[in-house]
Amino acid sequence: MGKIVFVIISYFVGSIPFSFIFPALKGVDVRKIGSGNVGGTNAIRAAGSAIGGLSMLADASKALVMVLIAYAFGMGEIWVYLIGIAAVIGHDYPVYLKFHGGKGVACTLGFIFSVKPWFGIEFVFIWLLITLSTQYVSLASMVSMFILVIETFLFGKWRFGLALLFLTLLSVYRHRSNIKRLIHGKENKMDILKSIKELFGGTKT
Repeated sequence: MGKIVFVIISYFVGSIPFSFIFPALKGVDVRKIGSGNVGGTNAIRAAGSAIGGLSMLADASKALVMVLIAYAFGMGEIWVYLIGIAAVIGHDYPVYLKFHGGKGVACTLGFIFSVKPWFGIEFVFIWLLITLSTQYVSLASMVSMFILVIETFLFGKWRFGLALLFLTLLSVYRHRSNIKRLIHGKENKMDILKSIKELFGGTKT
C-alpha cells in the first residue's frame, strides 16, 4: 500500500509545472506564447535561455529525485520504474494546470539519468547532434528516445526498455502537433548555439 501511495505522490511532484512557474516569475505565461507548451523549449523561447534552462533542469529533477528516493527506500525495480513513469505523467498532465502540461522530454531524461546514467549521457549527445544539425528540438527528442529504446532491448534490459518505450510513445503522442508541422515543413526551429551563448553571457535578441 505504501508503494502505491509513493507512486501517487510521484505524480503530484511531477505535476509541479516549473516551466510555467519560472517564466511566470518574469511575468511571462508560456501557455500564451509560441507553441503554448508548458515545457523547457517553449520556456526558452518565451523567457530566455536562463529561465528556460532552469526550467528544464527542474523538470528533469522531478523524476530523478523521486526515483533516487525510491532507491533509497529499497524499492524493487518495477516500483522504481512506476514511480518514474508517474512523475513524467504528472509533468505531461499536471493537476495544478488543469492537465495542460509539457511533452515529458526533460522529465524522462531525469528518469533515464536516475536509472542508467550512461544512457542519459548518450541521450544528451544524440540530442545535441541532431539539434545542431537540424535545429528541430522535437525531432531530436523523439529520435534520441527511440535510439535508447532499441539499445535497451539489444542489451537485454527488458523491464527498463518497456518503461522507456512507454515514455517514448507517450512523448510521441504529446509531440503529435510537432510531427504534423515536421511533415509539412512548418516546425519551429531553435538555434541551440545561440541559446547557449545567451546562457553564458550573451544577450537575448
